[in-house]
Formats: sequence, structure tokens, C-alpha cells
Amino acid sequence: MKILIPYDGSEAAAAAIHDLRHAGLPTDVKATVLSVADVWLPPPNDAPEPGPTVRSVAVERARTKALEFLAVATERAETGAELVRKQFPGWSVQAEAVADSPAWAVIKRSGKSDLVVMGCHGHSPISRLMFGSVSQKVIVEAECSVRIGRTRREKDGAVRILAGLDGSVDADATITAIAVRSWPAGSEVRLLTSIDANISTAAAVPTGPLANWLDDADEDATGWVSRMLNDASARLCSPGLIVSSTLVEGDAKQSLLREAETWAADAIFVGARGRGLFERLLLGSVSSAVAARAHCSVEIVRTKTVRSE
Repeated sequence: MKILIPYDGSEAAAAAIHDLRHAGLPTDVKATVLSVADVWLPPPNDAPEPGPTVRSVAVERARTKALEFLAVATERAETGAELVRKQFPGWSVQAEAVADSPAWAVIKRSGKSDLVVMGCHGHSPISRLMFGSVSQKVIVEAECSVRIGRTRREKDGAVRILAGLDGSVDADATITAIAVRSWPAGSEVRLLTSIDANISTAAAVPTGPLANWLDDADEDATGWVSRMLNDASARLCSPGLIVSSTLVEGDAKQSLLREAETWAADAIFVGARGRGLFERLLLGSVSSAVAARAHCSVEIVRTKTVRSE
């Protein structure tokens, strides 16, 4: 498994690394800790420069300053990598620093990763107010799954996982993502489906795995939704997890957030793209809204099929 961990030295970034103890990850992991210097980096000395060559004092100072920022990012990446090594001594961990836009630096590397792990915000007060422009952009544009890590407790032990299901390809993939992990004994998974207008009318266009759960005798969505939940429960029982399910009515975003708070979930798993017509848009997306507002960690599962589109 290849994991990309953006690290900016903030408490949120450290919390995301700390939270990995509760993520059920395998022992065979290649982790890259990435620190980004948000500067223009000059080309190598032997590289041809576009346009006329300018050697003013201001230009030389800018070059020097950019290299200084990159050096700081390099040290920061090593600090983050050391945090990961201490927590997971069996992992293969490397540090990397680049000069780039923070969000795009992560997005560019996400195609070669299985999971991006990051904090919910960075240093700036404005990013905290807006959940974090970098985190939000990565959630929408990354080519792999993304985990927004939040630490809720200090001691190890069984974890509680809330999974939102809506019959979509990515939502179905969340079950596989949970099933293949190594969870502590006594860990629980609660499956939740919220009956809203989208779910109620989904049978009209039975795309993805939904067709597997439809029955001619169904009078409403509760029939196929119940079979979907039963199927997911069966797939999760083999790893020894304690599985339960619940069917509620209302907005999926609010239902997931409310259930996670009431049930004291340690993490929420949701698909990157649901059955909604506008899931590609940032505002209104279930995954981005839950990631922004949840009190616990949120893992947004993206399938390879979606990534290739």
C-alpha cells in the first residue's frame, strides 16, 4: 500500500499522522511524507532559461530566498517522516520536499498513491475558517482515496467506524476498503443509509451495483436498500468486525454527522462520488461536507474506475 502524507508542521498534520494508529492499515506500507514550499523555484544553473536573462539584484535575492524556503520544507518533511517512523517502525518511509502550489503538489502525486492522509487545516486562520482550502481541493481533485485525520483519543483499542452507503460504485468500494484492513479486536462498523429524494428515485436509473439488489416485488426503496445493507454486513463479518446497520430518512450529510456524534464514531467512511447528479461539484457534495464538519476522522474512498474517467 502506498500512502502520501502531506505535512506542513501544524498540529492538524501531526494529528493526522497520530490518527493512523486507528486506521487499520497493513504493515507493508510505503509512505511518502511531502512538504511543499509555496514559492517559485529557480531552474538548475545549467538549465536554459525562457526569455531574456535577467541578473538584477532583486532576481538573485528571489532565487536565494526560494532555495531557503525549499530547505525549510526539506527539514519539515524529515520531521514528519520521523513522526511516521516512530509510530510505524515497520513501514518504508521517505521524505520529499517540492516547490509548488500545496494542493496541486498533492494532487499530482495522488495518482501513484492508494491513500492521501492529511489534516483538516493548515496554519492560516482563514484556512481554519474555510475547513482548509488545500484539504478541500485535494478531496475533490485527488486520484485516490483521501483520509482527513482527526485525533479524538490517546489510547489504542477497538475503533468505531460509520460507513455511509447509497448504492453507488464508490460507496460499495468503502465496504471493500474497510474489509481489507486489520482492525483491533472488538472494533465495530455501523452501516447507514439515509432515504432522501435521490435514494427514493435511484431505481429509475439502476446504474452501478444497485441493479444487484433490485427486486420486481419492491414497492419502494426500502427493499433494495435493506438487501444492500445485508450484503455489506455479510462482507464485513469475515474479518471479525461487529457489524450493525441502520436505515433513516432525511439528508445524508446531516444523518451521517448526527449518527457519528451520537454513536461516538472514530471514523466515517464515505464514497468520493455518490449517486447524486452534482457529486462532482464541491458545494453540496456529501463527502466534502462530511469531511469539513465531522468531529472525527473521515476517509473518502475513490475507486480506480472513477479515477480513469
